[in-house]
Amino acid sequence: MKMKWLALIVLTIFTAVIAGCGTSGDANIIKIGNAVALTGDNSTWGQAEKNALEMEIEKINAKGGVLGKKLQLVAYDTRADATEGVNVTKRLISDKVVGIIGPGQSGVAIAMSSVTEPAKVPFIATSATNPKVTVDDKTNKVRKYAFRTCFIDPFQGTVAAQFAAKELKAKTAAIVYDVGSDYSAWLGKYFIAEFEKQGGKIVANEAFRSGELDYRAILGKIKGTNPDVIFIPTMQKEAALVMKQAADLGIKTKFVGGDGWGSPDLITLGGSAVEGSYFVNLASMDDPDIQTFIKEYQAKYKADPIMPNPVMAIDALYALIDAMTKTNSTDPAKIAEQLEKTKDLQVLSGKLTIDPNTHDPLNKPAIIQEVKDGKFVFKSKFVTQ
Repeated sequence: MKMKWLALIVLTIFTAVIAGCGTSGDANIIKIGNAVALTGDNSTWGQAEKNALEMEIEKINAKGGVLGKKLQLVAYDTRADATEGVNVTKRLISDKVVGIIGPGQSGVAIAMSSVTEPAKVPFIATSATNPKVTVDDKTNKVRKYAFRTCFIDPFQGTVAAQFAAKELKAKTAAIVYDVGSDYSAWLGKYFIAEFEKQGGKIVANEAFRSGELDYRAILGKIKGTNPDVIFIPTMQKEAALVMKQAADLGIKTKFVGGDGWGSPDLITLGGSAVEGSYFVNLASMDDPDIQTFIKEYQAKYKADPIMPNPVMAIDALYALIDAMTKTNSTDPAKIAEQLEKTKDLQVLSGKLTIDPNTHDPLNKPAIIQEVKDGKFVFKSKFVTQ
């Protein structure tokens, strides 16, 4: 009988110790979710994003953490798939994260919002540029718990137009766009609206359908208008072929594009024809403002960070930290309320202000890259006016 009582007392003490450790450990940790593509075609960017977040959190924890607690990243693989993104989001919310960083794909982000909105847990997308990510197109109302640190396509079109008008001093412009792509068509429309607002004139607006490889007919029409710039809001493959065939036809002008150009394939396919062209991007390895981060990443992982996701993710991390600090809370709903008020916050890519009406970055600097000597070269950091 005495042995039974002794065993019970020991078990009680052991259970209390374990329970005490668990409570203490949980109470001193703030979990931050990361919905990220760690496998599949988008894993290159996803793995760099996760690496960057882990590195930054390690530094923050070494300085004392946030609200006197340590940060812990909880990263799950979305595989850039909408269904898996929803599953990952449910797991993260079950893990009691205070907020989620990612994803990088618009389709995954839109699907995730069906979980985060009722759960009242904010997520901050990293490179999802579709306006529907943060604004429900059925109600035209902002999604209360959806945010992002990347610019959106309308902003990108505005940047391209202002860069052409102000920096390249273009007075006339022609457009070559893919009518089968919403990204391309809408980017073209926003470019036209802003270019004309800047006093410029659109002398040609030519469309092709996805899958076409011969653009000589439409380029022949454009050649006769002699534009100062040709805006090509397409992915890298189509842009490279357009510029190559334009060179064959003797068209000598400046070419401008969007972030769809940001692949080495642009240079591989376009060769010398793409030299001297410019495009808008979210981040650049050559940006002088992020060189300290790049050196730290290279030293830790013996590799370059793959742009732009690592920079956008760290921006999101500091937005979350700012919201927690200002509310002195780890309540996801309170954090979301504060995220909406983010203003002039210094983050890795510059100053971050969230538009409360859209939850998009307001007037965030965009990167202009130039193709020079067969490489993408940082040209400037551009802010719209």
